[in-house]
Amino acid sequence: MQWDEFLRQEAVTHKLSPEQTAAFLVRLKVENTDKGEAKLASDIDIGEEAFTKRMAQVYKKFARSCPELATSKRGKLEILKAYLTKKYNGVPNTPQITKEIHHNIPFSGVVEFVGRERELQNLHRLLQSNQQVAIAAIAGMGGVGKTELAVQYANSHRVTYQGGICWLSAVQDVGLQLVQFAMNKLLLNIPDDLDLVGRVQHCLTKWTEGEVLLVIDNVTNYRDEVRCYLESVPSRFKQLITTREKLQLPIVRLDLDVLTPLAAMQLLKSIVGRERLRREALVARRLCKWLGYLPLGLELVGRYLLGDEELSLAEMLQDLEKERLKNLALVEVPQEMKTELGVAAAFELSWRRLRENAQHLGCVLSLFALAPIPWELVEGITINNEAHNWKQARRELLQLHLLQSKGEGIFQLHPLLREFFKDKLTSLEQKEEFKRSFCGVMVAVAKGVPQTPTRELINAVSAKIPHLVEIANNLTNYLSDKDLYWPFISIGRFYNAQGLYEQAEPWREQCVTVTQNRFGLEHPTVAQSLNNLALLYTLQGKYTKAEPLYLQVLQMWQRLMGNENVEVALGLNNLAELYRLQGRYTEAEPLYLQALKIRQRLLGYEHPNIIQSLNNLALLYCSQGRYIEAEPIYLQALEMRQRLLGYEHPLVATSLNNLALLYYSQGRYIEAEPIYLQALEMRQRLLGQQHPDVATSLNNLAVLYCSQERYPESESFHLQALEMRQYFLGVDHPEVATSLNNLASLYDSQERYGKAELLYQQALDICQLRLGLSHPNTITTRNSLATLRDRLNSQQ
Repeated sequence: MQWDEFLRQEAVTHKLSPEQTAAFLVRLKVENTDKGEAKLASDIDIGEEAFTKRMAQVYKKFARSCPELATSKRGKLEILKAYLTKKYNGVPNTPQITKEIHHNIPFSGVVEFVGRERELQNLHRLLQSNQQVAIAAIAGMGGVGKTELAVQYANSHRVTYQGGICWLSAVQDVGLQLVQFAMNKLLLNIPDDLDLVGRVQHCLTKWTEGEVLLVIDNVTNYRDEVRCYLESVPSRFKQLITTREKLQLPIVRLDLDVLTPLAAMQLLKSIVGRERLRREALVARRLCKWLGYLPLGLELVGRYLLGDEELSLAEMLQDLEKERLKNLALVEVPQEMKTELGVAAAFELSWRRLRENAQHLGCVLSLFALAPIPWELVEGITINNEAHNWKQARRELLQLHLLQSKGEGIFQLHPLLREFFKDKLTSLEQKEEFKRSFCGVMVAVAKGVPQTPTRELINAVSAKIPHLVEIANNLTNYLSDKDLYWPFISIGRFYNAQGLYEQAEPWREQCVTVTQNRFGLEHPTVAQSLNNLALLYTLQGKYTKAEPLYLQVLQMWQRLMGNENVEVALGLNNLAELYRLQGRYTEAEPLYLQALKIRQRLLGYEHPNIIQSLNNLALLYCSQGRYIEAEPIYLQALEMRQRLLGYEHPLVATSLNNLALLYYSQGRYIEAEPIYLQALEMRQRLLGQQHPDVATSLNNLAVLYCSQERYPESESFHLQALEMRQYFLGVDHPEVATSLNNLASLYDSQERYGKAELLYQQALDICQLRLGLSHPNTITTRNSLATLRDRLNSQQ
């Protein structure tokens, strides 16, 4: 038995954790005798302090069998070495391990076995308490490392199985192999008059004393390949099975997942070397992720890189992304590797066992993004409008570990399996119909995302967004003209609703490009796309970018549809809102009134668009100090929203906030506060604690409390609102300037002039940059700063 094998056995015997085992093995390696802990810690990618702590835990566990470790204050490493050396050399009172243990364990070819320490321990535990254990795969399929784990376990536990370790491949006749092992290794004489099953039973009864490990590798049909020979065997025979199937009790299953990201990096490092990995550490992480942390893929690519020192990891990743599973690194298998199959060839073995419908399902699933897949989406996919029994097909994929269940109706493909199924899809006769059906299902999802979704709706749709992104990026050719812009619209709404405007922006811009490419520059859908982009620019405070788009959209709608149209009314309303935000009140009012009249003529008086016009007109009047005109319009808009949208809606919270703002502006603080609080509570409940609208409510309450000289409450809310606005809107957004100005006003009221002056100046810089010198907010902030400085100068 080799020293390293002995150390692994000791780690299991003393119940070391995977982390402790890693430190123990590297510390006790013969070649590491003269190396310091800093170097050894670096070898396993941890800090020196963490390494020292783990070794202290190792000494504590070994102290149970070596009491001297518990009493010694120093020299623990030398004590442990001496104890292990004596035990390894068969000193009395230690287990004898010098006995020849017969085995036929295949050569591994693995440079360094990493990332499976915990699985090795679990496997030993299961085998000690059960007669049959199957290594299966969670995200498994070929290449997850089932056979390699069995090889490593067998090698590291030879001392456990004094009766020998017999490796059997289910690719050939298991019974014949077992008999040959007994004859060649154990030198058993077997009667000639027995059939093969009888010869196997004879071998089992005459086998060498001690526990025996029978490893049956690559089982595809347990009943026909294994049970016919080993249905009833003495309990000392432990059966370790590797399989792609989900075998049931009484066989106990150890499900094997892909490696963790850290273990994948360690495996790649063990092949290509630490220095090479260090030079391109970020690329190495991306490479491991692209390979889905699959051991077979990592080893193939690692050995391919090892064969070409000039090939960078970035070039390797670029080639893989271009050539996918056809890249030579994933096809050609080096002679020194135990496996004979590349990644695609390993998957092909499972593919051939699937019935046609299950193969079709695999191809359908490859259309989805590389993300968790809600099963409800799959069930809607049809061929020629005919539903399929996808659940039965799903069972086959799960049975062969070609699909992974994530629970609660969510499933996922391994990245490389997705590539494999994508390749298979290209040869399917139904591939075009599958793509169109998939797009149809996702467009229905897109249309279900409202303009102002609540947090609950956002959470419900979040798992579907990656698949809408997949369509927007790769499958727009399969969208009809009327559906083309829906994926982009819904993704934009998804991010907008969370205040994530920067993430929404590329989708709004891409929507414009895609629609222009299909329809040309003059088309209603193009106009709608431009309008949505302008709306986003408005939310971002990019007013100078928004205005030319609004004008272009309005003119396009007027040319295409005439002046009496709901789209034209929308264009007038949006342009007016921009002018209001820019302080151009006299330009805004006639546009607001024109939009309202068109909407009333075309939509009647009971419609959400009418409410929008009323609300915006009241905002304008409030901005102009026309409070008497604004109040009845606000009340009318609030009542209509509650009636048409329900009391629990983000737009109802907006109406409440606006009404409270009006009352504050009139000095009606007692009336304003409960309405502000109601709007804040509703926004937090519907939109979440972190949202630009929540920041607006906090800011407004803070201003109210400052006016009431409730300064501690005011400062707390101001700081929360400022932080939230800077996070969602950016540090130079006009609303950030508003928060800075209001906080400065609070400090001014408290005679904290140094802080107030600094914040006034920051607010003024933003206003001048984003709003211009003549905007009301710029003038207000400039005057406040000038007044403060005059006061300070007069005090000197």
